[in-house]
Amino acid sequence: MEAVRPASWAELHEVLFAGSWKPELRRFRSDFAFRGRNDAAEELATSLQRHAGDAALEGHLLRNFRKYAQREDVASDSVWNWLALAQHHGLPTRLLDWTYSPYVALHFATAAVDRYDRDGVVWMVDYVRAQDEAPAALRDVLTEEGMNVFTAELLDRIAPGRYELEGLAGEDFVVFLEPPSINPRIVNQYALFSLMSRAEARLDDWLERRPELVRRVIVPAELKWEVRDKLDQANVTERVLFPGLDGLSRWLARYYLAR
Repeated sequence: MEAVRPASWAELHEVLFAGSWKPELRRFRSDFAFRGRNDAAEELATSLQRHAGDAALEGHLLRNFRKYAQREDVASDSVWNWLALAQHHGLPTRLLDWTYSPYVALHFATAAVDRYDRDGVVWMVDYVRAQDEAPAALRDVLTEEGMNVFTAELLDRIAPGRYELEGLAGEDFVVFLEPPSINPRIVNQYALFSLMSRAEARLDDWLERRPELVRRVIVPAELKWEVRDKLDQANVTERVLFPGLDGLSRWLARYYLAR
Protein backbone atom coordinates (compact mmCIF):
# COMPACT_ATOMS: atom_id res chain seq x y z
CA MET A 1 0.00 0.00 0.00
CA GLU A 2 1.51 3.31 -1.09
CA ALA A 3 2.62 5.72 1.62
CA VAL A 4 3.23 9.48 1.61
CA ARG A 5 6.05 10.86 3.77
CA PRO A 6 5.72 14.61 4.41
CA ALA A 7 8.96 16.38 5.28
CA SER A 8 7.51 19.32 7.23
CA TRP A 9 4.57 20.45 9.35
CA ALA A 10 3.22 22.50 6.42
CA GLU A 11 3.49 19.58 4.00
CA LEU A 12 1.79 17.31 6.54
CA HIS A 13 -1.20 19.67 6.58
CA GLU A 14 -1.41 19.73 2.81
CA VAL A 15 -1.58 15.94 2.69
CA LEU A 16 -4.09 15.53 5.53
CA PHE A 17 -6.51 18.14 4.18
CA ALA A 18 -6.09 17.33 0.48
CA GLY A 19 -9.35 16.80 -1.39
CA SER A 20 -11.57 18.34 1.30
CA TRP A 21 -12.98 21.15 -0.88
CA LYS A 22 -16.58 20.48 -1.94
CA PRO A 23 -17.45 22.82 -4.84
CA GLU A 24 -21.17 21.97 -4.65
CA LEU A 25 -21.23 23.20 -1.03
CA ARG A 26 -18.50 25.81 -1.39
CA ARG A 27 -17.15 24.43 1.89
CA PHE A 28 -14.26 22.27 3.05
CA ARG A 29 -15.80 18.93 4.05
CA SER A 30 -13.46 15.94 3.99
CA ASP A 31 -14.80 12.46 3.20
CA PHE A 32 -11.85 10.88 5.03
CA ALA A 33 -11.73 9.20 8.41
CA PHE A 34 -8.36 9.30 10.19
CA ARG A 35 -6.55 6.82 12.44
CA GLY A 36 -3.25 7.73 14.06
CA ARG A 37 -0.76 5.20 15.40
CA ASN A 38 2.61 5.65 17.07
CA ASP A 39 4.29 2.97 14.95
CA ALA A 40 4.01 3.04 11.16
CA ALA A 41 4.57 -0.73 11.08
CA GLU A 42 1.25 -1.38 12.83
CA GLU A 43 -1.43 -2.94 10.64
CA LEU A 44 -5.20 -2.45 10.68
CA ALA A 45 -5.96 -5.44 12.87
CA THR A 46 -8.81 -5.13 15.35
CA SER A 47 -8.38 -5.74 19.06
CA LEU A 48 -10.43 -8.92 18.62
CA GLN A 49 -8.07 -10.19 15.90
CA ARG A 50 -5.05 -9.38 18.05
CA HIS A 51 -6.63 -11.14 21.04
CA ALA A 52 -5.27 -14.68 20.55
CA GLY A 53 -6.26 -14.34 16.89
CA ASP A 54 -9.62 -15.97 17.61
CA ALA A 55 -12.58 -14.02 16.21
CA ALA A 56 -14.91 -16.82 17.36
CA LEU A 57 -14.61 -15.37 20.87
CA GLU A 58 -16.65 -12.34 19.83
CA GLY A 59 -20.01 -13.85 20.80
CA HIS A 60 -18.80 -14.97 24.23
CA LEU A 61 -17.13 -11.65 25.01
CA LEU A 62 -20.10 -9.57 23.93
CA ARG A 63 -22.70 -11.80 25.61
CA ASN A 64 -20.95 -11.61 28.96
CA PHE A 65 -20.24 -7.90 28.62
CA ARG A 66 -23.96 -7.27 28.10
CA LYS A 67 -24.79 -9.53 31.04
CA TYR A 68 -22.57 -7.74 33.55
CA ALA A 69 -22.70 -4.14 32.26
CA GLN A 70 -25.28 -1.66 33.45
CA ARG A 71 -28.19 -1.49 31.00
CA GLU A 72 -28.47 2.28 31.32
CA ASP A 73 -25.00 2.63 29.77
CA VAL A 74 -26.37 2.31 26.22
CA ALA A 75 -28.80 4.59 24.41
CA SER A 76 -30.81 1.60 23.14
CA ASP A 77 -30.57 -2.16 23.43
CA SER A 78 -28.76 -2.58 20.11
CA VAL A 79 -25.87 -4.97 19.53
CA TRP A 80 -24.09 -2.13 17.71
CA ASN A 81 -24.41 0.20 20.70
CA TRP A 82 -23.15 -2.59 22.95
CA LEU A 83 -20.18 -3.19 20.64
CA ALA A 84 -19.35 0.54 20.67
CA LEU A 85 -19.59 0.70 24.46
CA ALA A 86 -17.46 -2.44 24.84
CA GLN A 87 -14.80 -1.07 22.47
CA HIS A 88 -14.78 2.21 24.37
CA HIS A 89 -14.02 0.36 27.61
CA GLY A 90 -11.29 -1.87 26.23
CA LEU A 91 -13.08 -5.11 25.40
CA PRO A 92 -11.65 -6.84 22.30
CA THR A 93 -14.13 -6.23 19.45
CA ARG A 94 -14.28 -6.21 15.64
CA LEU A 95 -14.42 -2.39 15.67
CA LEU A 96 -11.53 -0.11 14.71
CA ASP A 97 -11.26 3.40 16.15
CA TRP A 98 -11.27 6.35 13.75
CA THR A 99 -11.83 10.08 14.02
CA TYR A 100 -13.11 12.82 11.77
CA SER A 101 -10.26 15.02 13.01
CA PRO A 102 -6.76 14.86 11.48
CA TYR A 103 -5.44 16.61 14.59
CA VAL A 104 -6.86 13.94 16.90
CA ALA A 105 -5.24 11.32 14.65
CA LEU A 106 -1.92 13.19 14.86
CA HIS A 107 -2.24 13.15 18.64
CA PHE A 108 -2.46 9.37 18.65
CA ALA A 109 0.49 9.19 16.24
CA THR A 110 2.68 11.22 18.63
CA ALA A 111 1.29 10.45 22.11
CA ALA A 112 3.88 7.80 23.09
CA VAL A 113 7.16 9.65 23.64
CA ASP A 114 8.99 6.34 24.14
CA ARG A 115 8.30 5.60 20.46
CA TYR A 116 9.83 8.75 19.03
CA ASP A 117 12.65 6.64 17.62
CA ARG A 118 10.28 5.27 14.96
CA ASP A 119 7.91 6.69 12.36
CA GLY A 120 4.24 7.13 13.18
CA VAL A 121 1.37 6.91 10.74
CA VAL A 122 -2.01 8.44 10.03
CA TRP A 123 -4.30 6.19 8.04
CA MET A 124 -6.86 8.00 5.87
CA VAL A 125 -9.88 6.14 4.47
CA ASP A 126 -12.54 7.61 2.21
CA TYR A 127 -15.47 6.31 4.24
CA VAL A 128 -18.08 7.64 1.83
CA ARG A 129 -16.72 5.78 -1.20
CA ALA A 130 -15.90 2.71 0.91
CA GLN A 131 -19.55 2.35 1.87
CA ASP A 132 -20.59 2.65 -1.77
CA GLU A 133 -19.51 -0.99 -1.98
CA ALA A 134 -21.82 -2.08 0.82
CA PRO A 135 -25.00 -4.03 -0.05
CA ALA A 136 -27.78 -2.02 -1.69
CA ALA A 137 -30.07 -2.30 1.35
CA LEU A 138 -27.49 -0.47 3.47
CA ARG A 139 -26.74 2.14 0.84
CA ASP A 140 -30.43 2.82 0.39
CA VAL A 141 -31.06 3.54 4.06
CA LEU A 142 -28.16 6.01 4.14
CA THR A 143 -29.54 7.74 1.07
CA GLU A 144 -33.04 7.90 2.53
CA GLU A 145 -31.74 9.59 5.67
CA GLY A 146 -29.25 11.82 3.83
CA MET A 147 -26.38 10.45 5.93
CA ASN A 148 -22.81 9.34 5.24
CA VAL A 149 -22.33 6.99 8.22
CA PHE A 150 -24.52 4.72 10.30
CA THR A 151 -25.83 5.05 13.80
CA ALA A 152 -26.76 1.90 15.71
CA GLU A 153 -30.45 2.63 15.20
CA LEU A 154 -29.99 3.07 11.46
CA LEU A 155 -27.96 -0.12 11.09
CA ASP A 156 -30.57 -2.00 13.15
CA ARG A 157 -33.17 -1.38 10.44
CA ILE A 158 -31.34 -3.67 8.01
CA ALA A 159 -29.08 -5.78 10.22
CA PRO A 160 -30.16 -6.08 13.88
CA GLY A 161 -27.37 -8.55 14.63
CA ARG A 162 -23.91 -9.75 13.64
CA TYR A 163 -25.13 -12.69 11.58
CA GLU A 164 -27.72 -10.60 9.77
CA LEU A 165 -24.97 -8.17 8.76
CA GLU A 166 -22.78 -10.95 7.40
CA GLY A 167 -25.72 -12.45 5.53
CA LEU A 168 -26.35 -9.31 3.49
CA ALA A 169 -23.62 -10.19 0.96
CA GLY A 170 -21.40 -13.04 -0.12
CA GLU A 171 -18.30 -10.83 -0.05
CA ASP A 172 -16.76 -8.77 2.74
CA PHE A 173 -17.76 -5.13 3.07
CA VAL A 174 -17.21 -2.30 5.53
CA VAL A 175 -19.52 0.23 7.17
CA PHE A 176 -18.69 3.17 9.40
CA LEU A 177 -20.58 3.57 12.65
CA GLU A 178 -20.93 6.66 14.83
CA PRO A 179 -21.07 5.67 18.51
CA PRO A 180 -23.62 7.21 20.87
CA SER A 181 -22.28 10.19 22.82
CA ILE A 182 -22.08 8.27 26.07
CA ASN A 183 -19.39 10.53 27.57
CA PRO A 184 -17.23 13.58 26.76
CA ARG A 185 -14.31 11.40 25.64
CA ILE A 186 -16.18 10.09 22.59
CA VAL A 187 -17.44 13.59 21.78
CA ASN A 188 -14.04 15.28 22.17
CA GLN A 189 -12.26 12.64 20.08
CA TYR A 190 -14.80 13.17 17.26
CA ALA A 191 -14.97 9.40 17.09
CA LEU A 192 -16.36 6.85 14.68
CA PHE A 193 -15.72 3.14 14.11
CA SER A 194 -15.19 0.94 11.10
CA LEU A 195 -17.06 -2.36 11.14
CA MET A 196 -16.35 -5.28 8.82
CA SER A 197 -19.17 -7.64 7.85
CA ARG A 198 -17.25 -10.58 9.36
CA ALA A 199 -15.27 -10.48 12.57
CA GLU A 200 -12.42 -12.36 10.84
CA ALA A 201 -12.19 -9.92 7.91
CA ARG A 202 -9.27 -7.49 7.85
CA LEU A 203 -9.84 -3.91 6.73
CA ASP A 204 -6.28 -3.56 5.44
CA ASP A 205 -6.75 -6.68 3.28
CA TRP A 206 -9.98 -5.18 1.92
CA LEU A 207 -8.28 -1.84 1.22
CA GLU A 208 -5.28 -3.52 -0.43
CA ARG A 209 -7.58 -4.26 -3.37
CA ARG A 210 -8.93 -0.69 -3.37
CA PRO A 211 -5.88 1.60 -3.13
CA GLU A 212 -7.87 4.59 -4.39
CA LEU A 213 -9.76 4.66 -1.07
CA VAL A 214 -6.82 4.82 1.31
CA ARG A 215 -3.73 6.89 2.11
CA ARG A 216 -0.97 6.09 4.58
CA VAL A 217 0.60 9.31 5.79
CA ILE A 218 3.91 8.64 7.51
CA VAL A 219 4.81 10.95 10.39
CA PRO A 220 8.63 10.80 10.30
CA ALA A 221 10.35 10.18 13.62
CA GLU A 222 12.40 13.35 13.16
CA LEU A 223 9.17 15.39 12.81
CA LYS A 224 7.35 14.00 15.84
CA TRP A 225 8.62 16.51 18.40
CA GLU A 226 7.55 19.48 16.28
CA VAL A 227 4.13 17.94 15.62
CA ARG A 228 3.68 17.15 19.29
CA ASP A 229 4.64 20.63 20.50
CA LYS A 230 2.34 22.33 17.99
CA LEU A 231 -0.56 20.05 18.89
CA ASP A 232 -0.03 20.95 22.54
CA GLN A 233 -0.16 24.64 21.67
CA ALA A 234 -3.37 23.99 19.71
CA ASN A 235 -4.84 22.32 22.84
CA VAL A 236 -5.03 18.86 21.26
CA THR A 237 -3.87 16.98 24.33
CA GLU A 238 -4.72 14.14 26.70
CA ARG A 239 -6.35 16.73 28.98
CA VAL A 240 -8.98 17.41 26.30
CA LEU A 241 -9.26 14.00 24.63
CA PHE A 242 -9.46 12.06 27.92
CA PRO A 243 -11.46 14.40 30.17
CA GLY A 244 -10.86 13.91 33.87
CA LEU A 245 -7.94 13.55 36.23
CA ASP A 246 -6.43 10.57 34.38
CA GLY A 247 -6.13 12.56 31.16
CA LEU A 248 -4.82 15.59 33.04
CA SER A 249 -2.13 13.49 34.72
CA ARG A 250 -1.08 11.88 31.43
CA TRP A 251 -0.82 15.28 29.75
CA LEU A 252 1.26 16.80 32.56
CA ALA A 253 3.60 13.79 32.75
CA ARG A 254 4.29 14.00 29.02
CA TYR A 255 4.35 17.80 28.73
CA TYR A 256 7.03 18.25 31.39
CA LEU A 257 9.20 15.37 30.19
CA ALA A 258 12.63 16.62 29.14
CA ARG A 259 13.58 15.96 25.53
